[in-house]
Amino acid sequence: MKHLLLAAAALIATPLSAETVAITGGTVAIGDGSQPIQGGTVVIANGRVVAAGAGVAVPAGARVVDATGKWVSPGIVAPISTLGIVDGYGMNETNDAQTKGSPFSAAIDVSTSINTSGQGIATERSSGTTRAFVIPAAGNTMFGGQGAVIDLGADVDPVTKPRAFQYVELGEDAGDHGGGTRPAAHVLLRAALVAAQNPAQVDWLSKDSLITKQDAQALGPVIRGTMPLLVHVERVADIRAALALKADYPAIKLVLVGATEGWRIADQIAAAKVPVIAAAITDLPERFETLAATQSNVGRLTKAGVLVAISNVDASEGPYESYLTQFAGNLVAITKIPGATGLDWGQAFATITSKPAEAIGMGGEIGSLRPGRHADVVIWDGDPLEIASAPVAIWIDGVAQPMTSRQTRLRDRYLDPTEKALPKAYEY
Repeated sequence: MKHLLLAAAALIATPLSAETVAITGGTVAIGDGSQPIQGGTVVIANGRVVAAGAGVAVPAGARVVDATGKWVSPGIVAPISTLGIVDGYGMNETNDAQTKGSPFSAAIDVSTSINTSGQGIATERSSGTTRAFVIPAAGNTMFGGQGAVIDLGADVDPVTKPRAFQYVELGEDAGDHGGGTRPAAHVLLRAALVAAQNPAQVDWLSKDSLITKQDAQALGPVIRGTMPLLVHVERVADIRAALALKADYPAIKLVLVGATEGWRIADQIAAAKVPVIAAAITDLPERFETLAATQSNVGRLTKAGVLVAISNVDASEGPYESYLTQFAGNLVAITKIPGATGLDWGQAFATITSKPAEAIGMGGEIGSLRPGRHADVVIWDGDPLEIASAPVAIWIDGVAQPMTSRQTRLRDRYLDPTEKALPKAYEY
């Protein structure tokens, strides 16, 4: 592993800045669903991608990084994340993901509390993740609140887009947060959407009010279609109920999260032009709402014409963004299993780069190496969808990033078992 750090140090030999850089000779993955390009060049300048592909000229004065033998790609976009609002599970004092006891729900804005000092940000960045959708969990009601898109750069300004979307639970979890049952949750949701049409009429001072004036105001952009509504649903009945919202509110930019049984009505989801952020390769009926789980869900949805991104939601191994490359690689691998439906390499890589961005209307800004996008670029020592591959250099907004994290420091601290003058605990 040490040689990777040395390689990274050689690649990032200049001060951190949004300089003009030409990365040459590597296998370039654009991230838009196309296949990798051998011997391509990526040019970044002023924090944006200038060009990427074969036959791209190197600008005069650009710093040239030789990536021969390596892969070059956009950074990974994690579409379901708690980075910056949860520093450690089981420690309530570091957890800002779920609000209980507050009179507010939909109005909650997580962008005000992103902690850039959280150890998870550096760890996931060094694994190739450069952007994340930070999602608040449902608390007092099935509304989680307004999520944010952040970058994982080593600075103190992480928010790419505050109030980027609204998050709602309408499946099994809606029963806990929406009045005890799914039907009760839908009544509350629709009452809130009606209130959002005229927040001034909300009797927010009444103790019997179902929604505050602030919550109603926060839902205004949702019904006007300027803020996507992410709805977590898994089983067919819940997916159909969510899709029915568009009949009453056609402007709503609906995005399904989870949708484990989505493959059963893939044609209906495709016809509604509703994107899906699927639970990766979930294939076990771990809950009653996922009895029809299959690893072919993403492949079948994509084949039907649904825009699909993948997340680590319901991943039993843990909510680590770095697992996304493995999940995408597995979607390629299952194409070799008789009867299974997976994705080709370009499609699979897009599920963790451009597709999450497109799902919330930010495909023109992040998630690919198309010209004009934020210059979030990763050089890998091999195919990024292979679990043994690792980043050797990372840029976010055109700024070269440190490749260290708490994990790398702990590794280096205990790499040499020889006893020194001081105990190990004093060496760092």
